[in-house]
Amino acid sequence: MHSPPSTNPQKTQDLFLVCGLQSLGQHCVAVLKEYDVKVNAIDDVQPEHWEVPEVPSLLEKLIIGDCRQPSVLEQADISHCRSILLVTRNERINIEAAFAARRLNPHVRLIVRSDKQNFNKLLWENLGNFVAFEPTHLSAHAFALTALGSEAIGYFTLEGQLLQVIKHQVQAKDGWCNGKPVHRLNLTTRRILSHIPASSNPLKELFGWNPEAEVQVGDTLVYIDVAYDLTLSEQHRKSHNQRWQWQQFIQAITAKNLKDKIAQFWQSYYQSQNQIRRIATIYAITVLVLWFVGIVLYRLYYPHITVQEAFYATAVLLLGGYGDLFGGVEFSSSQLEPSGHIPWWLRLFSLGLTLTGQAFVGVLYALLTDALVTSRFHFFNSRPPIPQNNHVVIIGLNRLGQRVAALLQELNQPLVGIHSTTLDQNTLPDMPLIVGNAIEALTKVNLSRAKSIVLVGDDNMENLEIGLMAHAINPATSLIIRSQDRHFSDNIAPLFPYAQVLCGAALSAEVFACAAFGENVLSLFHLSEQIVMVTEYKIEDGDTLNGLLLSEIAYGYSVVPILYQKYRQDNYSLMPWYDVKLHAGDRLIVLATSSSLQRIESGEMLPRLWQVQIEKALTTNAIMYGAQEIVLITGCSSASARQWMNNLPGVLPIPLYKHQAQRLVRELTKIQVLANVMFIGQGSSLT
Repeated sequence: MHSPPSTNPQKTQDLFLVCGLQSLGQHCVAVLKEYDVKVNAIDDVQPEHWEVPEVPSLLEKLIIGDCRQPSVLEQADISHCRSILLVTRNERINIEAAFAARRLNPHVRLIVRSDKQNFNKLLWENLGNFVAFEPTHLSAHAFALTALGSEAIGYFTLEGQLLQVIKHQVQAKDGWCNGKPVHRLNLTTRRILSHIPASSNPLKELFGWNPEAEVQVGDTLVYIDVAYDLTLSEQHRKSHNQRWQWQQFIQAITAKNLKDKIAQFWQSYYQSQNQIRRIATIYAITVLVLWFVGIVLYRLYYPHITVQEAFYATAVLLLGGYGDLFGGVEFSSSQLEPSGHIPWWLRLFSLGLTLTGQAFVGVLYALLTDALVTSRFHFFNSRPPIPQNNHVVIIGLNRLGQRVAALLQELNQPLVGIHSTTLDQNTLPDMPLIVGNAIEALTKVNLSRAKSIVLVGDDNMENLEIGLMAHAINPATSLIIRSQDRHFSDNIAPLFPYAQVLCGAALSAEVFACAAFGENVLSLFHLSEQIVMVTEYKIEDGDTLNGLLLSEIAYGYSVVPILYQKYRQDNYSLMPWYDVKLHAGDRLIVLATSSSLQRIESGEMLPRLWQVQIEKALTTNAIMYGAQEIVLITGCSSASARQWMNNLPGVLPIPLYKHQAQRLVRELTKIQVLANVMFIGQGSSLT
């Protein structure tokens, strides 16, 4: 994949252009200014409402006009721009403006708001230095992960591996982590991102925790690990699915589960709005009672007939055979009696049986007709039933809602959607759907047993109203509300602490802004009120990352390397060890916040405030092995490391990062070299 020199410290162009100052555009301007760059903007009309009030003061120049016009782009200094962000709400305008910008400036980086995936791929292949995003796709991950309500706060795929980010509060039963130093929890399939003691506040930096601290009950661990290998053979997945299906079948036929299923069926049947079914149920019970009463009465009045004859005589009456039985003769073929000997009340009861039976037959015909019509409708419009518990309710199946639903289905999360109009059958066909007024539909989605409710409609106030009603019905359910206005989010979040209010524009703007500097943002998730982005780098000559150890990149820029691939090699390393040095052509994927990406862009590393003091080596071999460890962890030359180890005791003249220094001490201790960490109190750089 083509990647421009995104980390070059020599900024020949520091001007960025944003076209379209709706919500997303305003947030993009605010994020870009955090990188200390110049930003111009174009909009077709003078904005009447500034969702981000400080935007006018952040802009170097605001041009009112059509961003597709070359003259307008020239007024905005397109020829001097490093990147142009085309984020209007019209995809056609964005793409046409991209053509005009590329013609005026062949080197400008194009970041386009567009959902035309095939077309975007063709444009990338032909235009180069081009990237396209759809904001709803970017923010949908945040809504979906929040709705899950589990320990997983992020999912993404790298090279066929499904990785998950877990936020776990340590319990007494957690033998894998309880009582162990944090650094021992790092494995080839797991990397610790954060350790927060029970009495501490969330960390602002990814490496603000102490690797030597012991994990205690109540602490919070955030880590990334490999959840599943998506490259497993089809045969293995098929056998796994077959085992799962047998387990589900065995579970379904257990007595307790069968009892629950019957109860759920009766409850759903009783709550059904179909009046014909209700009437049919009442009639069926009435007919059975009359049938039993008829058998008893005829058997008592005619003791010479059998119970079987009384049973069939009552059945004939219920099926409309009054004339057959009372047309002049009576029941028994061996002992017929004149019909006039029958008491009037019994004749009246028999007539009632016939009328009731005829009415019941009519209801049966209506029920059968309804069933046929319904089955025909379901043949063309079949959707699964509404889940009974532990499901997610999505209200508002616009583009964002549909994307959130699709992500939840990929994660096998039961859900039900509510929308004002019917969806096309090809849209989420496996999702239960209720069409109609959202407030009325709340009573039909088993909200009292739902896991969470997600409101992603286009009206902020309507989302809030429905959310408050849902919370009143079930205060225990998680409430996720979409906001299209950052001020609205900031105002209602403190007032309703049980609700999580997410602004889609603010979430997406981080990705658009980072892409403007050349970064390839693969995914994102929330961590301690920060957006962490999965970002890919292709190292080039002159980059700020070129020639550095992964440990220096990790601790100096506060990022977490999760994939490393050496130039011209097919093999890659997940959760790589930090002893690798980067060279031009290498590929690196990291987890980084916006502030971390800003540091990489400018080449401003965090200060190195620690040194290692070595007391002595307990064996002769320890001197040789100690020099090797110093070279691996610090990146210094072999000659320098041997010289230092031959002149003990002493302090290594290389300032290090805390995690780096602590790791060196641990490795030296393993080979019988006594050393400790020293805080030097001021920053320094490697020379």
